[in-house]
Amino acid sequence: MATLATTRCADKHCSGEGDSSSVKQLCTSPPVCDEDQRLARQKATQFLRIAEINRRQIEKLEKERTLSVQCRKNGWTDVPGELEEYEKVLEEERNAEKINLQKQLVKIHNGVRKFQRQLIDVKPTPELIERLKEIMTEVEISINSLKEEQRSCFEGLLKEERTCRQETAAYEKKIENLSLAVKPDPKLHTAPAVKTKPPDRDLPAEVRVLEAFLLKTGGPCGGWDQYDHQAFLKVLTKHSGQPVYRKEAKLYLPGKTLEEIEQHEDWHQELIYLQNRKREAIQRWKASKHQERQTRIQSQEEVEEEGRREKEAKSQAHQHRTQEEKREAARQLEEWREEKRRNEEHEEEQRLAEEIQKRRRAKVAVAGQLEVKLTIEEQLRLRREEEEEQGRRWKEEERREMDERRREAAKGIKRFNERDLHKVEAKLQVKQLREKEEEERQRRITAKLKEKVDGNVSRDPSRLTRPTKGWEERMKHIGPSGGGPVPQMFHRAVPTWRQGL
Repeated sequence: MATLATTRCADKHCSGEGDSSSVKQLCTSPPVCDEDQRLARQKATQFLRIAEINRRQIEKLEKERTLSVQCRKNGWTDVPGELEEYEKVLEEERNAEKINLQKQLVKIHNGVRKFQRQLIDVKPTPELIERLKEIMTEVEISINSLKEEQRSCFEGLLKEERTCRQETAAYEKKIENLSLAVKPDPKLHTAPAVKTKPPDRDLPAEVRVLEAFLLKTGGPCGGWDQYDHQAFLKVLTKHSGQPVYRKEAKLYLPGKTLEEIEQHEDWHQELIYLQNRKREAIQRWKASKHQERQTRIQSQEEVEEEGRREKEAKSQAHQHRTQEEKREAARQLEEWREEKRRNEEHEEEQRLAEEIQKRRRAKVAVAGQLEVKLTIEEQLRLRREEEEEQGRRWKEEERREMDERRREAAKGIKRFNERDLHKVEAKLQVKQLREKEEEERQRRITAKLKEKVDGNVSRDPSRLTRPTKGWEERMKHIGPSGGGPVPQMFHRAVPTWRQGL
């Protein structure tokens, strides 16, 4: 069970160290080379091999727990009860250690996450650097404290394991010594010979005397058969060791003589005497062992106290070293600030000098630009005057050309008007001749008609606007499309200058 507890705690510690190492790797993130990768792979392979061995050992121990069921069947109820109680205690210790380890890992994880959040979208300022240093110091202290705690836990488990091994070895030796077979005695009845190991020299003298007596006299039954020995003990116990038991014992043991019974009685009394001495020696041995255990525990406590003192001294030294590092960091930060201030002053001086030079160059450039501007304005003025003079000349020429064109146009218009007048006069004369001829022709026709027909016809001007009979017949089916007679007809307008032509 101690080995089981040790292996399980070792597995948890390995997982805890893995988490802490991963956290530390996140904090420091060192460059990894090929050699480091190869060593890491070798360590990982070794760790997996050890974990597999521990797993097999745990499975073996779990199978051995079925011994408790057999113990209950055989009536050994005290042994499995103690084992169950011890197992419960170990389980509670493992759960408490697991919870504590998880809390510490969560604390380290939160510190790392806080450190990572501080590095997102920030500017490197002295306050930020100081805060990051504090966070890194807290995470490092948490990791170191976790390692120290796990190391001390491992040391305690290893000490307990060594103690359990020593106790187990002592019990094994004791069982081997108790199960030694005895050699046959030539004076007594023969017993089966068994090869045995010589007694341990470290045992008490009473134990060695008892074992030698048993070896000499034929074992725990004195050379008798076990059934005969049990019958002898039954009769002896019944009569409380009185001499009268011999007759009844002779009845139970017909194959034994009274002399043999008396010899066996003497042997039994000697055995009881030696067993009592052995019991007293064992009590003294237990007392001495208890005293040695107390002494060992006291020395172990002294060693632990010394280790605790050394741990406190190391912690104080580490704290002192941490304070020294903080002071050194503060000094470096102050030097960095001073250097930064000097650099800023130097940069400010350079900036002022550059600004003065820039202003001077700007003044020179402005003066040059002003001179160039005046030159350009003078050139523009001269060009503008030339353009104005040229424009006046062009306008004068255009005006003369327009006057010339106007005179020529007036002459042309006058010539065209005279030509048109001649043409109009010729047309009027032709028209007047035609009208005279037409009037003459009409007069002749009228004269001829008057001669043929009497022209006594009543005048009715409205008949011109009335429809004829044929038209009335046509309009019976179609119907009138107009609204009555048209009293007036509009003609195209005639210009004034053409009226009367």
